[in-house]
Amino acid sequence: MTHSTSARSTSTRRDFLKQTLVGGVAIGWSASSWSRVYGANERLNVASIGTGGKGWDDLTQVAKSPNVNVVALCDIDESQVHLGRAAEKISSAAKFTDYRKLLDDANQKAFDAVIVSTPDHMHAPIALPAMQLGKHVYCQKPLTHTVHEARQMRLAATKYKVVTQMGNQIQSHQFYRTAVKLVHDGAIGKVKEVHAWQSGHMGWILADDRPATKDEVPSTVHWDEWLGVAPERPYVGKIYHSFNWRGWQDFSNGQLGDFGCHILDPVSMALKLSSPLKVTAEATAMNREVWYKKSKVSYEFPATELTVAGPIKVTWYDGDGHFPSSESHGLPASYKLPASGSVLIGEKGTLVIPHVAAPKLFPEEKFADFKIEEVPARDHYVSWADACRGADHTTSHFDYAVPLTETVLLGTVAIRLPGETLLWDAAKGTITNNAKANALLTKPYRKGFEPKWL
Repeated sequence: MTHSTSARSTSTRRDFLKQTLVGGVAIGWSASSWSRVYGANERLNVASIGTGGKGWDDLTQVAKSPNVNVVALCDIDESQVHLGRAAEKISSAAKFTDYRKLLDDANQKAFDAVIVSTPDHMHAPIALPAMQLGKHVYCQKPLTHTVHEARQMRLAATKYKVVTQMGNQIQSHQFYRTAVKLVHDGAIGKVKEVHAWQSGHMGWILADDRPATKDEVPSTVHWDEWLGVAPERPYVGKIYHSFNWRGWQDFSNGQLGDFGCHILDPVSMALKLSSPLKVTAEATAMNREVWYKKSKVSYEFPATELTVAGPIKVTWYDGDGHFPSSESHGLPASYKLPASGSVLIGEKGTLVIPHVAAPKLFPEEKFADFKIEEVPARDHYVSWADACRGADHTTSHFDYAVPLTETVLLGTVAIRLPGETLLWDAAKGTITNNAKANALLTKPYRKGFEPKWL
């Protein structure tokens, strides 16, 4: 891409967009939401890393922009449903099975931006070196596997002045945007308490411990590259790649990691939450390998102008059929909670934000004549591509996505130490009262895949 637009015209566009109303509130956009590339009329050259599953959706959604040129595809699995299908769709793109080769000196000059749609444990190890090369990044949620990685991602986005977006795409849906506006407009008054949940079955937990057996690695799978930073382990068919890695601590963050950056997102944005002050968890037993099957995580956040005085409590529930109690949310017995979502209890009423359906206000009789003003959806994918070109902004840039990710990951730390109240010092990035918990903010990395920290 060439830098063809003048700095003055870019500044004018930036000043205008900084006043854009999102959910009825003027928001100032950070460096990590704005492009340092001024060629808004140029096409964006994109490399896609992880092209199966959700990666296929991310790739095709970004590629639908007429201003995007996908020049490289990377996946550890060369089979039809992974790299094969993507290569058929975009036959002109270069193909890779190792992201390190894609990012080396011989290849990295061919693209401007990367999509990272891998298992959780490889998000930061791929996104960080890409940003260090000055590449814009779209990265799946949760943004990272550890809190330390999350902080590194934010530092890199700022230092290298790249445009970023986390893949919590429901943030840009009209339902979530409308819910945020309702809170900002004062429809339910100041918020007193929040309950959020994901009651679905964790079908990706297929074992209670690591299998003693091993299988032959398929000829299409590059297992060492799939493991990446994680400790070595034998390949076992279906239990890890390509979907059920979500059940394993070495590769994921469990149900809270999978859904927290979606369901807690409108809560965080609506209430303008900062980092939590403390977090406590209740969870079913788990070993060193497999995630829990049910949890309750209690957070306390500093009050904001949208909450009542004193710390605001946010409670998360997950596991098969696990919902907040009727006593906690106070909604009518006739109302069936959605399978996942959140309840914001305010001084003037209660707001239910389903995942994903229209928000609903209670008491119903009080809000019978209340007209909910819908906020139009944004394109979470194309807006990132356009922002890389200097023609738009992102809303889940890393200045926003990292604190949200930290909140989620602090919950997963607490789940490993159930019953312990953990005190979080956001300024220092430490848990001040528990050395075991503090040690879980980071992890070791396998030789040959170690990230280069800032």
